[in-house]
Amino acid sequence: MSYLVDTHSHLNHEKFENVPAIIERARAAGVEYIIVPGWDIPSSEKAIELAERSANVFAAVGFHPHDASKVDEQSLKRIADLSSHEKVVAIGEIGLDYHYNFSPPDVQRKIFEAQIEIAKSVKLPVSIHSRESDLDLMGVLEKESSAGWFLPKRFDYQTNLQPLGVLHSFNSSCETARRAIELGFYLGISGMVTFNKKDAESDLQRVVGRLQPEHFLIETDAPYLAPVPHRGKTNEPAYVAIVARKMAELQHLNEEDIRRTTSYNTYKLFGVGEKPEPKIAYQIKDSLYLNLTLRCDSDCIFCDRKGEAMVKGHNLHIEKEPSAEELMEEIGNPKRYKEIVFCGYGEPTIRLDVVKQVARFVKDNGGTTRLDTDGHGNVINHRNILPELRELIDAISVSLNSTDPAKYQKLMGTENGKQWDAMIDFTKEAKNYVPDVYMTMVGIDGIDVEETKRFVEGKIGAKFRYRPLF
Repeated sequence: MSYLVDTHSHLNHEKFENVPAIIERARAAGVEYIIVPGWDIPSSEKAIELAERSANVFAAVGFHPHDASKVDEQSLKRIADLSSHEKVVAIGEIGLDYHYNFSPPDVQRKIFEAQIEIAKSVKLPVSIHSRESDLDLMGVLEKESSAGWFLPKRFDYQTNLQPLGVLHSFNSSCETARRAIELGFYLGISGMVTFNKKDAESDLQRVVGRLQPEHFLIETDAPYLAPVPHRGKTNEPAYVAIVARKMAELQHLNEEDIRRTTSYNTYKLFGVGEKPEPKIAYQIKDSLYLNLTLRCDSDCIFCDRKGEAMVKGHNLHIEKEPSAEELMEEIGNPKRYKEIVFCGYGEPTIRLDVVKQVARFVKDNGGTTRLDTDGHGNVINHRNILPELRELIDAISVSLNSTDPAKYQKLMGTENGKQWDAMIDFTKEAKNYVPDVYMTMVGIDGIDVEETKRFVEGKIGAKFRYRPLF
């Protein structure tokens, strides 16, 4: 099973006397790494001390907004000096807190911005605290981003953007979440996600359920915010596993999917952990996906094929296309899975012969198959390929994304309008050869979901699936 990371845990708090025992309990729960943030100079220094004593502990240094009134130029310089330590991976926790206003808002903003400047100068991400301050917080982040706020890339891929930080213990609206993501920030999800609001779904649960897991980190904020069933007690890093389980429930994924995805997100932001090796077969929930190729006849604006090519913590950036024999070896017994899906960051029908050979193996051994495609297979192969898929493919999912040919062409990055007609014809005829035919749509701004659903079900006669972009 993939490991967990507690990306925000105050092991430097006075409540924690036996830190080695706490770390050991965390490791027993699958927590491989812990990031300890400071809130002033003494707590930042203690975070570094803890990181020096344990290989799997890392530190962040900074002033919490509660202490902003105590900050002067000398103390800011001390934070900058501490940030050069090899175990320091972020500036934090910093930010704004208008709930208590222990420091005046204008002072909080001044010190927040000053610490962002430190983060920029030392090229570290930020861990941000925000409470009842969304408007000012987003104003600061938008201003700083527009002024140029870029961290060095940790990856080789040309289009990859390095994230800037995390909104720790996020508990705001979907609108704030989306804007933060657009600006380059992850959302840190704590034990609050397990809290129910008068036995109803909480606002935070709605955020976690509606957004893709690629945007989240998980944390405890120990010793605070212990998750249910430990609510009201002292929180500790081992409980981050409870947060992961709740996120999996809300995401309709397995806990393993959440562990793997959030651990990779942690690596991408803080450099903590490891980058996974490229895979030709990868599991999400109880389905096994086959990564045949990175080649594609389209260049969708929302596709990361030319970037990292990561999906839910799986690295699909293969350098060599796998053979049918290699794929069959990866599958083993196909009945172990709900379905075997031909789906990577490329177009599977570019390798039609491999698709057919592997699909035959799956069917002969009692498995179920699905083909995820852009529907251009007939154009790519210069013939009608659907008769060749009869009794080999149990379901086909075709990417639609727009009911307007011109918009479709723009979204898909196709060279001309022929692909639209070919995709529509392919989908209509697929019903004659394949038991289940779907059309899918990615939730991009400006796309009318209901209109698209009516088009798919009414005019095409296929089933409709919607996938949120965020």
